[in-house]
Amino acid sequence: MLNRRNLLYLAILVFVGALGVSFFTQGVGVVRNDASHHLAIPSPLTVPLQVQAAYNGREIVFRYRWPSPKAGIFHDVLRFEGGKWVVKGSAVPGSQPDGLHEDRVVMMVDDGSVPEFSRYGGYITVGRRLTGFSDEVSGKEVAAHPYLGAKLKQDEATKYLPATRKDINDWSSVVPEDELKAQRAAGYFIDLWHWRANRSNPVNLSDDQLVAEARLSDTGKSMYATNWDGGKKQPRLMFDATKAGSAALKWDDIKSGKITQDSTYALREDIAAPFDPSAAWREGDTLPRRIVRPADGSRADIKVLGKARWADGFWDVTLSRKMDTGNPLEDKIMVDRGVYHVAFAVHRQATGGRWHYVSLPYTVGLGRDADINAVRFEGETPKWDQPAKSVTLFYPGQVSWALVNSAKHPGADKVKAGVPVKFRHSESELAHYGVEMEFNDAIRRQWLLTMLAGVLLIAAFAVALNATLKRAKGA
Repeated sequence: MLNRRNLLYLAILVFVGALGVSFFTQGVGVVRNDASHHLAIPSPLTVPLQVQAAYNGREIVFRYRWPSPKAGIFHDVLRFEGGKWVVKGSAVPGSQPDGLHEDRVVMMVDDGSVPEFSRYGGYITVGRRLTGFSDEVSGKEVAAHPYLGAKLKQDEATKYLPATRKDINDWSSVVPEDELKAQRAAGYFIDLWHWRANRSNPVNLSDDQLVAEARLSDTGKSMYATNWDGGKKQPRLMFDATKAGSAALKWDDIKSGKITQDSTYALREDIAAPFDPSAAWREGDTLPRRIVRPADGSRADIKVLGKARWADGFWDVTLSRKMDTGNPLEDKIMVDRGVYHVAFAVHRQATGGRWHYVSLPYTVGLGRDADINAVRFEGETPKWDQPAKSVTLFYPGQVSWALVNSAKHPGADKVKAGVPVKFRHSESELAHYGVEMEFNDAIRRQWLLTMLAGVLLIAAFAVALNATLKRAKGA
């Protein structure tokens, strides 16, 4: 049993200790990058994007411009080191440290067949435990799925639409195939324009994809392939020195930024030769891990108009596609006087996966008032004399559609009522909420510790004051 004196000393000790902990932890936040948990917060949290649109009755054209500190024209590569070829530039949380991983611009398009998209944009495509999340589904789990793995050959959890699952909290609860086919026939998919600085731009194409029960590619031949022979453990192709000037690039030239868009940097099939393992390879010789080639079929529907260029800290990319591609199960067909819903995303600063900036949904009107007015033009090329629409892109964090609809989201009732996200939140707010949700557990733990410290301070002060007063009365 503590006597009054010892109780006083103990109270003073607790008070000083709690005060000291509060002092030394003041300003020490819980938001910090942690690659082991897939945490990497970009800076800044928002980035501007300018968008223009035009059409001539046959083609629809979109023009994008956004700031990017460097031209991310490389993806992953194969570097010769220690007598063997090793992969450099694999995806990591946040920016790839060697500056590899290409820049990209992405546009989602819907014609109103996916009603939630017009209100919530890309949020509806983000299911729980997607690849890149701290609790991501493993590649083995996805590959073992009887439909996603066995039939679609997926090996990672990608975007999907809510109605393709029986339970939005369960990525694996895919509805039966006949229902998926009926959804697709009804237009329940998102058209995805996916321009890549390394894997599509060198052949003047944008990858044509879609989001339905997964992120899928349109039918047809892809514009890139892997430059790796797994059996021989060596590249499949190298540069044809007679056409490219040398058989390989130099690692130091890639790292220093010496190689630009005007240099030979992509391993296109027309400037490549079969790999020769007996060539005099030197330390630091580097070959792209992707072979870039002409594509065909629906996958090659989207062309680069002119040249996509990076200059003075900005990318300028213009994409063109037939308004009616003839592929209504893979593309959103556009018509004069139509209004469509779009949302944008940009990868920059050597980022891949979910480390991108996204936008809220916008409308595009072809000869009709909308957020982005597509201007009709004659001939093959728009004049671009209309003002561009300024869009604010933001970092979305680990916010899934299941989370948005859960009790953890105070606005879940508004989502259920169909209130569009832009009437509730700005892009800046969403960026900060995204970061907050990534560190939700740590913030909650810190809040509990702060509250505990406050209680201890008050209790210790009360005990010390009471003990002091009693001693004074005894004296």
